[in-house]
Amino acid sequence: MDSAAIDRFEAGRDRLASLAYRLLGSAADAEDAVQDAFLRWQAADRERIEVPEAWLTKVVTNLCLDRLRSAQARHERAVGDWLPEPLLEGDPMLGPADTFEQRESVSLAVLTLMERLSPVERAAYVLREAFSYSHAEIAGILDITESASQQHVHRARRHLAAGRRGGEVDPVSARRIVEEFLAAAVSGRTDRLVELLTADATVVSDGAGLARRLLRYTTPERIASFVRAGFKPTPAKRRLAGGSVAMHIATVNGSPAVLGVVDGRVRGTVVFEVADGRVASLRGIAAASGLVRLNEAWRRHGTGTPVISAW
Repeated sequence: MDSAAIDRFEAGRDRLASLAYRLLGSAADAEDAVQDAFLRWQAADRERIEVPEAWLTKVVTNLCLDRLRSAQARHERAVGDWLPEPLLEGDPMLGPADTFEQRESVSLAVLTLMERLSPVERAAYVLREAFSYSHAEIAGILDITESASQQHVHRARRHLAAGRRGGEVDPVSARRIVEEFLAAAVSGRTDRLVELLTADATVVSDGAGLARRLLRYTTPERIASFVRAGFKPTPAKRRLAGGSVAMHIATVNGSPAVLGVVDGRVRGTVVFEVADGRVASLRGIAAASGLVRLNEAWRRHGTGTPVISAW
């Protein structure tokens, strides 16, 4: 392959990766899909490709649809053992992020809600909301009619609207709420934790990466007890983490998050969804396989003073 063809592909790699991430919810799978697209680009008769960007978008989208439809993916996601892979603020895979819809489409909340959609609904929604493709263009990418594209996007919007907790939240206010929540959790003030939770709050956790199935909690009282137990420091937890943990507040997938860091490595993250001035949901991820890309970004850019220096 000549260098011009490689350069043309590389110029669009970030866009293709961000498309694949929204479709799959996994950075690792997104990278694989983009690499498979590169191999197809390499083998293609490129002189016959009139619009390379459109061709590559179609290839990546269909590679992702194949993955979503695979028996393995259906099984993994059906049994509830799946959480989206978190990404640190600034990761190019999170772009584009100019509009609220674009930013929302990579939140862990919406990536999780999109599991309710069929693969084609998910693709149509992402192409329309996050990448502003027309229904005519979406029809060409998915090999459907314009009317079908409109119907898929409409159904996707309806399904997602039913599960949303509200609109965009001021980042400063959200961070302040998370700081208060963390302080209450570490100090053991379960009454304050309950006050900071919405009445319909939820928790989903991978159990510090040790649970076979995701742990789920509802009701503010149960969540407060779970959070208090999880944030209570013990020698056993420090051994499991590999040392004394420093806690940082960062932005992950556009939402405030607490990162537990040991010797420069993120050992776990809790990502918060804030609505109406309270915490509406928490997603805890500590499995090493789900933190690979986040850790790579943290090693490059992770700085600042921890809110708790030694837990």
